[in-house]
Amino acid sequence: LWVGAILSAFVDNIPFVATMIPLLQALGELAGMPMESLWWALSLGACLGGNGTLIGASANVIVAGIAERYGSHITFVEYLKIGFPLMLLSVVVSTAYLYLVFWR
Repeated sequence: LWVGAILSAFVDNIPFVATMIPLLQALGELAGMPMESLWWALSLGACLGGNGTLIGASANVIVAGIAERYGSHITFVEYLKIGFPLMLLSVVVSTAYLYLVFWR
């Protein structure tokens, strides 16, 4: 979850997930882990991580372009100051959720 979130903040989440699916499948089979928990961790990490930076998700880039068109410039650092802490908070909540559902 955490690795996925951090990486997805800097790499668009769709190619990230497409790359991670076969790796996660192999990891789950090797370790004998329940796959459902790994899929949830990947999807939550990629989805929430994309909110951390301006380039983490396509929607962020589109909204920044629309804001620019209407005269409001959003810089990478401005977005990072708000988006990254919120992303971290979301990942903490998701970690607690996954722990309660799969590993208690």
